[in-house]
Amino acid sequence: MGFTIGAIGGLSGIRELHQLRPGGRRRSRASAATAVAEYTGLWGWTVVPGARAARTAGGRTECSCGASVCPAPGAHPLDASLEVPAGATLDEAAEAWAQVPGAALLLPTGRHFDVLDVPESAGHRALVRLERMGLPLGPVAVAPHGRAWFLVAPGAAAELPELLYRMGWDDAELDLRGAGEGEYITAPPSDMGGRGPVRWLRPPTLEGSGSPPQARLLLGTLAYVCHRSAA
Repeated sequence: MGFTIGAIGGLSGIRELHQLRPGGRRRSRASAATAVAEYTGLWGWTVVPGARAARTAGGRTECSCGASVCPAPGAHPLDASLEVPAGATLDEAAEAWAQVPGAALLLPTGRHFDVLDVPESAGHRALVRLERMGLPLGPVAVAPHGRAWFLVAPGAAAELPELLYRMGWDDAELDLRGAGEGEYITAPPSDMGGRGPVRWLRPPTLEGSGSPPQARLLLGTLAYVCHRSAA
């Protein structure tokens, strides 16, 4: 089963979603459908419903997918074919998400953006440096397992080894990886694997969500900070 959803409904739909953005007059607590509509209608990203994880009384983590042994509880799609495509309106997102109640919000990497994944502490330090340097930045998220995700232009994950080689970082021990085609990240404000919510360190903007920066512009600083953090 797939979701077939049309493009956003003109200027009235954009105004409606603007009012529902974080800090907007009409938004105090966002429903999942509203969050989905922000991602699809405002930022132009596809959203995929994901499994949820919960802690049992015995301290184990169980996944809502129902598998007796799940390799990634609460951190994988329910079904990759169940997606709400970029351009969905609030009404369309609500109708689609009603079919998957309680699902987490996942964003597929490799389509609208790739991700550079670094330790959270290194991500905070790198972000300060990058902002001081005035380099173009896209959204940055932090996950509850201590990682920071820098959203960059698609293709970065595949090009990462070559980029690190050109910059002279190929022989360094770096806690830095790329996420690209065929992978997913959990989107704020969803819970990730029963550990807590993902949150934005640098939220998306209308100006930058559709054109994330090239990885090469950020990679030198990220690699340097990761290397210094490991020393």
